[in-house]
Amino acid sequence: MRPEIFVLALGFSLALLFLWAFRTLPAERWQFIGCLLAGKNPEGDWRGINLSYYGFFTATAYLLASLLFFVLMRALGVPLAAIGVLLGSILAVCIPASRLIASWVEGKANTLTVGGASFAGLLVAPWIIELLRHVPVAEFRFTAPVMAILAAVSIAYALGEGVGRLACISFGCCYGKPLAAAPPWLRRLFRGRAFVFSGPTKKIAYAHRLEGKETIPIQGVTTVVLSTAGLLGCYGFLEGFYAAAFLGTMLVSQGWRALSEGLRADHRGGGKMTAYQIMALLSIVYALILLAIFPNAVGTPDLDAALAALWDPAALLFFQCLWVALFLHTGRSRVTGATVRLHVLMDRI
Repeated sequence: MRPEIFVLALGFSLALLFLWAFRTLPAERWQFIGCLLAGKNPEGDWRGINLSYYGFFTATAYLLASLLFFVLMRALGVPLAAIGVLLGSILAVCIPASRLIASWVEGKANTLTVGGASFAGLLVAPWIIELLRHVPVAEFRFTAPVMAILAAVSIAYALGEGVGRLACISFGCCYGKPLAAAPPWLRRLFRGRAFVFSGPTKKIAYAHRLEGKETIPIQGVTTVVLSTAGLLGCYGFLEGFYAAAFLGTMLVSQGWRALSEGLRADHRGGGKMTAYQIMALLSIVYALILLAIFPNAVGTPDLDAALAALWDPAALLFFQCLWVALFLHTGRSRVTGATVRLHVLMDRI
């Protein structure tokens, strides 16, 4: 398959998803996907554990990023076992870092941060890759150049975070400032495109009381910016421009994070510059250092072989288990509860 066809097909599919999501997910009914019964309260009703669309879209974004990373790695000829070890190692750092860094910066135990997770992942990824290049077992050893692998990591991250912002729209978090308080040029730019969230359990409602008010659609803009960067980086990668794909996706994803923080209304920690802005700027500096340390790679990936490898039963089982594990980890709402009353429909007996 030609790289242009692959990237355009992926981009068209995502565009349809985004058009639906931007119109639909701010509504109240799209916050929770279901409720599990946990036990009865003294009144005889059931206590419920809410399962959120936040978890659904977060798990789906992780899965999409992992699948894209898998395709790019297989296109380089990296063994399946080595991909699994690297992917598992990076996720083992990023997933707990998401909660730990958010707790440290925002002072809240039950919140997550993609920015903190990506910063932690970027710090450790090059050295995990370099370590795996010296593993004595051939099935777990990386022979592909480090820069090409870093490009794949950066591309997968950009696309994953872009899609992951749909989770924020659903839960009403990571929200923008009120449109009424924005400068005139921003009000003109987003007139008719602002997000209006509904539902008292949305974070924007109980944290800032902005339910029903027009806000800068920062989650949607981030979705478009990062997804576009990921798609363009993917095309550059498949054409063999690894260093350009790595630097481009890092500059856009981290530069946009540093810039977009100023358009958000949710709590991001104290100080004139947030910790996340500092992490983003440090990530850009670190990316430039990595470019100097690891030489640019040459060669053209084999996309057809990579797509064929997706049908490997071991790969399919791994990705299915990954989605389930991520949904169970991120889908259980820790800041909302439910009371469920069950009854018999007497007219149907």
